[in-house]
Amino acid sequence: MGIFDRDLWSEVFTTLTKNMLRTFLTTLGVIFAIIILIGLLGATNGMKNGFNQIFAGTATNSMFLWTQRTSMPYKGFERGRSLDLSLDDVELIKSQVPEVNTISPRIQLGNFRGTVTVLRQGKSSGSSVYGDYPTIDLMSKKKIVEGRFINQNDIEQARKVCVIGIDAYKLLFEKGEDPIGESIKINGIYFTVIGTFKRNDNINFEGENAVFVPFTTFQTAFNSGDEVGWMAILVDEDKSVALAEKKIKDLLKRKYNVHPDDPRAFGSFDFSKIFEGINAFTLVLSGFSFFVGIFTLLAGVIAVSNILLITVKERTNEIGIRRALGATPRVIRRQIIMESIVLTFFAGLIGFIISIGILHGLDEAFGQSDDAPFTNPTVSMLQVIVSFVLMVGLSILIGLIPANRAVKIKPIDALREE
Repeated sequence: MGIFDRDLWSEVFTTLTKNMLRTFLTTLGVIFAIIILIGLLGATNGMKNGFNQIFAGTATNSMFLWTQRTSMPYKGFERGRSLDLSLDDVELIKSQVPEVNTISPRIQLGNFRGTVTVLRQGKSSGSSVYGDYPTIDLMSKKKIVEGRFINQNDIEQARKVCVIGIDAYKLLFEKGEDPIGESIKINGIYFTVIGTFKRNDNINFEGENAVFVPFTTFQTAFNSGDEVGWMAILVDEDKSVALAEKKIKDLLKRKYNVHPDDPRAFGSFDFSKIFEGINAFTLVLSGFSFFVGIFTLLAGVIAVSNILLITVKERTNEIGIRRALGATPRVIRRQIIMESIVLTFFAGLIGFIISIGILHGLDEAFGQSDDAPFTNPTVSMLQVIVSFVLMVGLSILIGLIPANRAVKIKPIDALREE
C-alpha cells in the first residue's frame, strides 16, 4: 500500500473524522502556533518596510563632511585653529580617493542651521538658504510639488532661480497661489521661484522652510568665492563608507597641516552606520520571531502526538486485527505518521490563512499613513516554504512516537483486550 493508495487515505480521514471535536481541539495548538509564527515574521517585515519608507530617497552609502576647530597643536599651529573648505578640496578628494562616486559641495547663508529673512510683497519667512549642485538630490531626494529642482543649466549660467520648501511657500504666498515664476528677495537680491518641494517621508536635513539656489549663483550673489560650507559625499555601492571617510580626513589633514591624530578638526556623519544598525536590528528581531514561533509550533505538534497516542490506545483491537490479517509494521507506522502529517498540515494551512488576514487588516488599519509604524507586513515565499517544511518535518518526527507505540502492539494481546 503506497503513499498515494486510496485505501490509506480513506482510513486516515475516517480515523480523523470519527471524533471531530477532539480533532478540532487537537489542531488548535498548531493553528495558534502558525498564527504566532507568521504574525511575528510579518510584523518584523512590516517594521523593516517602515524603516525603508522612512529612509526612502536617502542614499545609504553617503556621508557629510564639514570642518571644526583643531584640538591639537601641530607644526607651529596652536590648537583651536579654524579651518575652511574650498572647491579645490572637492577636486582633490575626487582625484585622490577612488572610493568616492559623487561630491556635492554646499554652502549656507549664516551659520549652520541659521536662517535669513526671505521677503515677498510684505510677507516674510525665516528660512535656511543653501547654495547647492543638482547632485545633492542623489543623497537626499526631494519630493517636488510644483515645477522642478535645480539643474545643470542653472549652475552653468548662474541663474537667479530658487526652489522653496512648502512651509516657506505658505508664509510667502496666498493659499492656492501659483509660485512658479514669481520672485522672492533674499538679502536684497531677487530670485525667481522654479519649484516647491516637501519632505519625502525620509530623513530631512533642511526642513520644509528651506530655499535652494544654484551654487554658482550663490557665489556671485552673496560673494562667497570658492568657500564650501560642507560636502555631501556619495561612495561607490561596493566600497566602504568608513574607509572613504578615513582617507578623506587623512588627505585633508595633510593639506591643512592638522595633526594626524586630531579627532575634532573635521566632522563627519556616516549614513551607512544607521542602515547597518537597522538591518542588524531587524535581522535579530526576525531570528527571535522565528525562534519563538518554532517552539510554539513544536508545542502544538506535541499536542497532536499526545492525541494520536490516545487514539492508538483506543484502536488497540483494530490494530491487532489488521496485524493478524497480515498488515506489516511499516503499513501501521505509515498510517499513523500520515494522520500526524494531515492533522498538522491542515491546521497549519488554516493558521496561515488567518494570520495573513490579520496582517492584511493591520496594514489597512495602520499601514497606509506616512507615519505608519510598519508598512506592508507580509511574509516572503521563502519564509512560508521554510515554515511549512519545518511544520511537516516536526509532524513526522513527533508522529513516530505514536507510530512506534502502535507497531509494538502484539496481535494476540490486542485481540484479548476488551
